[in-house]
Amino acid sequence: MSFPRMMRVRQHFDAPTLSDIPTAIRQEVASLDLSHLKAGQSVAISVGSRGVANIALIIKTLVEELKARGGKPFLVPAMGSHGGGIAENQRGIIEGYGVTEEYTGAPIRASMDTVQVGTTEDGVPVFFDKYAYEANHVVVVGRVKPHTDFVGEIESGLHKMMLIGLGKHRGATLYHQAIVHYSFDRIIRSVGQTVIEKCKVLMGLGIVENPYDQTALVKGVGAEEFVEREKELLILARKWMPRLLLEQIDLLIVDAIGKNISGAGMDTNVIGRKFNDHAALEKEFPKITRIFVRDLTEETHGNASGLGIAEYTHQRVIDKMDREFTYINCMTGNHPSAAAIPIYYGTDRQVMEAALKTVGLVEGPQAKVVRIHNTLHVGEILVSEAYLPLVEQRSDLELLQAPAEMAFDAKGDLLAF
Repeated sequence: MSFPRMMRVRQHFDAPTLSDIPTAIRQEVASLDLSHLKAGQSVAISVGSRGVANIALIIKTLVEELKARGGKPFLVPAMGSHGGGIAENQRGIIEGYGVTEEYTGAPIRASMDTVQVGTTEDGVPVFFDKYAYEANHVVVVGRVKPHTDFVGEIESGLHKMMLIGLGKHRGATLYHQAIVHYSFDRIIRSVGQTVIEKCKVLMGLGIVENPYDQTALVKGVGAEEFVEREKELLILARKWMPRLLLEQIDLLIVDAIGKNISGAGMDTNVIGRKFNDHAALEKEFPKITRIFVRDLTEETHGNASGLGIAEYTHQRVIDKMDREFTYINCMTGNHPSAAAIPIYYGTDRQVMEAALKTVGLVEGPQAKVVRIHNTLHVGEILVSEAYLPLVEQRSDLELLQAPAEMAFDAKGDLLAF
């Protein structure tokens, strides 16, 4: 089969960037009333499993600020069932992001033990990390962004960190089950409020990133204002999130998926499959006919959650996949289909030949093909020659390299991006 020629394109986004992160954090902490933090009191700081830009620096600065006020901060891995629901694996995940005891100046206390701290008005038990519950105070740190499955005024951010992250495996499983019977918004608000009331939440630090995976804003949040501030931050996060500026794609090639990229492995908001694993709804874009996943990120540690959203994949993904980790994570999130194994072959060439036979009445060279590193980094992408007329007339798409033949190695795999 003949493949389309590909060209490198830069996507232009509105991208505010925070130039001095430590100073911004110090100012945000100073803006809050933390007078109830007394000298010598312990403070648990949540650290999640997503690949948040500058997370090590953010946590280090927060530790320093809390110490300056007499607190004794420690770090708690907050990631539900990630890492197979094993404490040491979760510790290893945050250390892999540079969040180490040596760098941050705070000890890490990893455990899967939880305490039931209350019950919501719907009768849903509320569980919370044991170490965090025993601390004098809790600081919730989270990136605010659109959720990959749910829609509401509050989606993925500080509230989700309190529920799914600090609820550990037990809480995360329970809340996803409860969402089947109650709305996502009802569960996230009711459980979140119980946590704030019962778990001595001192403050929150919301993080919003720009479309190029850079820190755009940090916001200190008082315990009494979590709902309103997170609603405001989500509006900004939607505005600044990465996206593919193309409405229709025959084949999307994703070089890698992973939990450090998105909770869904690849961000469903970016690929237009938030509500259906294999097709965009009427108001979702882009409309992608087939998705081909080439690899897993190293940071995902074999967790292939989200692979089931693709129609095709490479043998290497199957070989790297830790089925137990993946199954636990997808069942905890009540999205078992995300762990499904797509059609796979041993080379990129074989996968593409198979995939392009199923995109409709279009010959290979004329197919609309897009290749991306992952759904978090879409500043520069490769697109097929069929998009050339569109690129030439769009101000938000810049042609960087003229169309050229796809390059494969001797095995039949695509050369590096």
